[in-house]
Amino acid sequence: MALFPAFAGAGEPGETPASGSEGSRRELDWLSNPSFCTEDALKLHQRAADLTPERSQLIRSPSRSELSGRSNTSEDLKQSTKKRKGKKKKHHHHKKRKKKTREESSNSESGSDSECMKDKPRGSDTNHEREAATLNLEDITSNGVTSRFVWLEDIQALTAETFRTDKNPDPANWEYKSLYRGDIARYKRKGDSCLGIDLKKQRITWESSMVEKKQSHKQPERYFTKNSVQLLSTDGISVYSKSQTSSSGPSTFIPVSQLDSDAPPTTTSVNPLGIYDPLTTLWLQGKGPSEHETLKQQASQETSENVNSILKAKVEEYNRMVRENPRDVHTWMEFVSFQDEIMRGPSPYAIKEGEQEIRRKSFKLILEKKLAILERAIESNPNEVDLKLAKLKLCTEFWEPSSLIKEWQKLVFLHPNNPVLWQKYLLFCQSQFSTFSVSKVHGLYGKCLSTLAAVQDGSMVSHPVLPGTEEAMLAIFLQQCHFLRQAGHSEKAVSLFQALIDFTFFKPDSVKDLPTRGQVEFFEPFWDSGEPRFGEKGAKGWKSWMHQQEKGGWIIINKPDEDEEDVAEDQEIKDKTLPKWQIWLDIECSREKRHWLPWRPDKTKKQTEEDCEDPERQFLEEVIGDPALLSLIHTCRSLLSADWTCSLLWKGAITHLICLVFLNVLFDDLGPSLIRLSSPDLQFQLLYSFLQFVGVPCGHSLFPSNLYIAMDENNIFDTGQSERPLTSFDSLLSGVNSIGHMDTMTRGRQHIGHCKEGEEFIQNVFHLMLPLFSRKENANLSVCWLQYEISKVVQCLQAKNKKKLKSQGKKSKKLAKNLLKASENRNNLSLWKLYAYLEWLLGNTEDARKVFDTSLCLAGTEGMRNIQLCNLSLLYASLEVELLESFEETVMSRALHILTKLAESGPYVPYTGQVLSVNILKARKAYEHALQDYLTESPVSNWDQASSSSQLVNLVGCYVLFQYLTVGIDAAVLICRHISEKLKGFASQKFESIGENLGIHNFPTALEAVTLMHTNLLRYHMKVSIYPLNPLREALTEALKLYPSNQSLWRSYIQIQSKSHNASKARRFFDRVTRSTKSLEPWLFAIQAEMMRKKLVENVQRVDVGEIYSTIPETGLTNRIKALFEHAIQSENGAHCPLLWRMYLNFLFSLGNKERSKGLFYKALQNCPWAKVLYMDAIEYFPDQLQETLDLMTEKELRVRVPVEELELLLED
Repeated sequence: MALFPAFAGAGEPGETPASGSEGSRRELDWLSNPSFCTEDALKLHQRAADLTPERSQLIRSPSRSELSGRSNTSEDLKQSTKKRKGKKKKHHHHKKRKKKTREESSNSESGSDSECMKDKPRGSDTNHEREAATLNLEDITSNGVTSRFVWLEDIQALTAETFRTDKNPDPANWEYKSLYRGDIARYKRKGDSCLGIDLKKQRITWESSMVEKKQSHKQPERYFTKNSVQLLSTDGISVYSKSQTSSSGPSTFIPVSQLDSDAPPTTTSVNPLGIYDPLTTLWLQGKGPSEHETLKQQASQETSENVNSILKAKVEEYNRMVRENPRDVHTWMEFVSFQDEIMRGPSPYAIKEGEQEIRRKSFKLILEKKLAILERAIESNPNEVDLKLAKLKLCTEFWEPSSLIKEWQKLVFLHPNNPVLWQKYLLFCQSQFSTFSVSKVHGLYGKCLSTLAAVQDGSMVSHPVLPGTEEAMLAIFLQQCHFLRQAGHSEKAVSLFQALIDFTFFKPDSVKDLPTRGQVEFFEPFWDSGEPRFGEKGAKGWKSWMHQQEKGGWIIINKPDEDEEDVAEDQEIKDKTLPKWQIWLDIECSREKRHWLPWRPDKTKKQTEEDCEDPERQFLEEVIGDPALLSLIHTCRSLLSADWTCSLLWKGAITHLICLVFLNVLFDDLGPSLIRLSSPDLQFQLLYSFLQFVGVPCGHSLFPSNLYIAMDENNIFDTGQSERPLTSFDSLLSGVNSIGHMDTMTRGRQHIGHCKEGEEFIQNVFHLMLPLFSRKENANLSVCWLQYEISKVVQCLQAKNKKKLKSQGKKSKKLAKNLLKASENRNNLSLWKLYAYLEWLLGNTEDARKVFDTSLCLAGTEGMRNIQLCNLSLLYASLEVELLESFEETVMSRALHILTKLAESGPYVPYTGQVLSVNILKARKAYEHALQDYLTESPVSNWDQASSSSQLVNLVGCYVLFQYLTVGIDAAVLICRHISEKLKGFASQKFESIGENLGIHNFPTALEAVTLMHTNLLRYHMKVSIYPLNPLREALTEALKLYPSNQSLWRSYIQIQSKSHNASKARRFFDRVTRSTKSLEPWLFAIQAEMMRKKLVENVQRVDVGEIYSTIPETGLTNRIKALFEHAIQSENGAHCPLLWRMYLNFLFSLGNKERSKGLFYKALQNCPWAKVLYMDAIEYFPDQLQETLDLMTEKELRVRVPVEELELLLED
C-alpha cells in the first residue's frame, strides 16, 4: 500500500510506468522515501507505549479499562487520531479493523472493537505495523511484538471472513441494562414521516432524544401561579386620547379613531408589499425612530418616574407629619398601612432592576419595615396600647410562641387596667396549641377578672379605671363560661354562673360596701356549706343563708312537688354491633346531654358523696386547675371501673379519699372569677345570658368581642318556619350551641329542651328569680319562660312527632295558665298573646281566636298608644292573613277587622262580617296621622327610651299590613320605603347608642325591624301570588349593606338567590359586603349559598333518567368554595371561629380527600384547640384514630366522659 495511493502508479520523472506486478511490489517502497525518518517514527512509538499504561492505571480501575482508553490520551495522540480519522474519511472504502493480541489482558475484555478503533492511538506504531505486515502472522505472534493490533486487510489468509467474534462478556451491559451509546450507530433523520405508509391510517412514533427535545416546551402559566399573581401589582398603562385637547374639557368617554380600511397600504422601495410597520421600515432605511416616538418613550418613562415621585412625596409627607407630631397615633398607624401600597410596585429607592423585583415580592421586607416604624412610634408613645398590639401582631410571623407569651405578659403587667388588652391576651393564650391546656387558660381568666376587679375597687392605686371596665368584665366572664362549655366542662361553667348570680342578686346588705375581695371571702363559707345553690331544689340564696346563720340554724326545706311521670333513662349502648367509634360518640353525647349539671347529694333522698357514680361530675369543677389532681381522679375512676364485683367495696374509700384531697380547693377556682356588677342593666344582662346559656330564648346576644369565638353550631342556616314568613321568629341564639347539646356536624339532634333534671333546674331558676323583681322585669321573665315552652312545641312541629307534640302541648298550656293566674299577670297582654299563639300552633284555631278576642277586650280603649295592644293586634292579624288562600279574600278577612278596630281606639268587638268602606277610610287617616305625629313631634325625646322604638315598629307594621289588605303590595312597600328614608338619618345611630348603653348589643333598631317587615311581607306576597323577584332582592341588598350581621336577612337572601340560575350578582354582592365589614356572617352565608348551588347541580347531574343536560352551567364550584373558606379563616374573626373550621372540615371530607381533611383538622387545632366538637368531628371522619384523638384531648385537659377503658368494659358486659 502506497503512502499516497492516488500517485502509487506514478514513477520518477523520465521513468516509464511499471507493470501490474511491479506496482504491487512497489507499494511498500514508500519506506525508502527520503522524507520518511525511521528514527523519528521509533521514538514516537516508544513514547506512546510508555505513556499509555501509566495514564490508564492512574485514572480507571481494571474492570473499566475500556472507558479509560476513551478519556486518557495525550494531546499528540489526539492529533494523530484526528489525522487517521481524516484518512479514514478519505478512504471510506478501505475500512480497517484491529484484532486483539494474545497478550491483551482481561482488563480490556469489556471494550468493543469500535471503541478500540476510535480511542487507541495508531500514529505512534504505524512504522512497526507496516514492517510486521510483510512478515508471517505466526512469527509475529510468537515473537511477542509490542503491537497489540494488526490490520485485517494485511492478512492474506483471512480475506474470506474479515470480522471477528468477541466471546468475552461485557459486565457493563448488565450494570447499565443497555449498550454503551458509543457502540450504537447514529444517524440524522430528516422529518418525522416515513415513506410508504398511509398517513391517514398509519402513524410512527419516534422515540429519540432529538424529537423529545424539540417537542418539550414550557407549559403556559395559569392565572393563580405566583408569577401571574405578581403581574397584578405592576403599574398599569395610562390611556388617553390624542385628539383630546385641554380646551375641550373632560369627556365622558374615550373616542375610538376610525381607520379607513379601504385605503391601500403605503409602499416604498424597502417595503414593496406594505407589510412592515413604521419602525421596521425606518430600520431597513438605516434611520432611527422619529422624534415623536422618542417623545412617547420619554413620556412613558416620565409616567413611571412620576409615580415614584408621588410615592416619595407621600413618604416624605408621612415622615414630616410624624416628626412634627410624634404623639399622633393615628398617623403612625396610617404610615404602617401605607407600606403595603409602596410594596405593590417597584421601590422608588431601589437602584437596580433586580432589587426592585426583590423588594416588590418580599413579604418579609414589608413586615420588617412596619416593625421598624412601630418601634419608632412606641419610643415616642410608650403608653399607647394600640401600637404595642400592632407590634405583637406583626411579631407573630417572626418570634416563637414562648417569646410572644413573654412579651404579652410584659404588656399586661404594664397595662393591667386595660380590659381590651386582657381580652386579646386571653384569646392569644387560648389559641396557642403548643402551650394550651384548659387549666392554664382557666387560671388566666381568673387572674384577669381579679385584677380588673381590684382596679375597679380602687385597690390598685397605680392605674385608674378606664371607661367601660364593668361591661368588659362581664364580657370576659361570659367568654370564660363559653370556653368551659366548648371544652366539655359544662359542670364548671354552670357552677360559675350559679356563683356569680348568687353573688349578684342574693348579696346581703351587710357586705355591699366591702371591696370585691372582701365580699368573696364572705361568700366562700356559703358556697362550701353544702346548702342548695342557685337553681337547685330548695335554694334560698346567699342572703337568706346569712340571715339564718345570724339567727342560728337553718330552716327546713319543703320538698317540691314531683312530676306525675318519671321518664326512664335510655340505655347507653343500644346496639353493640355498631363500630367502636360510633358507640363512643353515642355514649359521649348522651352523657353530655344528661350530665351537664354538677352532681350534689340530695338530702331529701338521704344521698351522700358515695352515691355519685361519676366522681368527675362531683369534683372536677373544683380541681380543674391542677393537672396532677386531675390525673389522680382518672386513676381512681379506672380503679372503680376495673372490677365491677369489688367496686362497691372500694367506692366509698376512694371517694372519701378524693373528698379529703380536694377539701381545700373547693372554692379556689370560682373565687377569682367573681366580679361586682353595680349597673342594673348589666345585672339583667347576666341573668338573660345565663338563660340563653341553658337554652331559654331571651332575645339577647353575646358581646361582639366574644360572639364568633363561641359560635360552634350550624343552626344559623335553619330556615325554621319558612312557610310562615309573617309570624316566624328566631327563638334561639343562632350559631351558639346551648348547654347539653354537643354533637357532630352530620348527626341528627335537637337544639331545644333537656332531660328531666335539666328541666327541673330551669323551673327552679324561674321560681327563684320571679319574686325578686318588680312587675315589669317579672313580666319579661315570664315571657321568656313561655317562649321557651313555645319553642319546644315548634320543634315538635318541625320534627312531625305527634306523640311528643301532644304531651309537650299539655305542659306548655299548663304553664301558660299558671302564669296568667298570678295577680300581676292577669292583664299582661304579652302573656295573653303568647298563650293564644300557642293554641294557634297546636291547631286549635277557634280556641286561639277566643283567647285573642278576650285579650283585646281587656285592653280597653287606648288603641295605638298601647305598645302591647299594637303588638297583639299585629300578631293576630298576621296569623289571619296567613290563613287566606288567595289575595282576593283580603276584604272579607278578619285581619282587616282587627286592624280597623285598633285604629278606631274604641272597645273591641269580635268579628261579625265585612268591614264597611267608611271605617276603612277612617282607619287609614288615623294611621297616617298617628305615624306623622310620631315622626315629627319631638322624636329625640320619644326615642330616648327603648320602648318607644317597639311602639314605632308595631305602629308601622299595623299600617303596612292594613295598606296591603286594602290597597295592595305597592302601597305597603311605599310606606316601608318612606319610613326607612326617614329613619336612616338619625334613628339608626340613636337606637344603636341605646343598645350599647343597655349592654344589649343586638338591640333591634327601628330601621332594622322595619326592613325585616318589608322583606317578610314581600316573601309572603310572592308565595300567594305572582310578583317579580327583583323588589325583594333590592330590599334585602339595601338592608344587608346597613346590617351585615343580621342572620335573618341573610337567610332570606340566600333562599331567594337559590332560585336564580345566575349567581354572578350574588357573588359580586357578597364580595362587596365582605370587603366593607369585619362581620363573619357574610362569609358564612356566601359559603352556604355556594354549597346550596353545588348540591343543586349535583342533584341535576345525578338523575338516572336517560341523558340529562344541566340548565345551570356551573364549573369550579368546589374550588370557589375552598377559596371562600381560605379567605374566611384568614380574617380576624374567622381564624378562631370553631363553626367555620367545622364547616370547612366537613366540606373537605365530603369530597373524599381524607389526607387533606386530616391536615385541615390539625390546622384547625392550631387556631381552636379548646373546641371539643372539632375532636368529635375528627373521630367521626377518622375512626381509625380514636385512641390518638382521645389521648390528645386528655393531654389538653378537655373533658372525656367515656374513657376507652370504660367503653371496653361496657362492651364486655
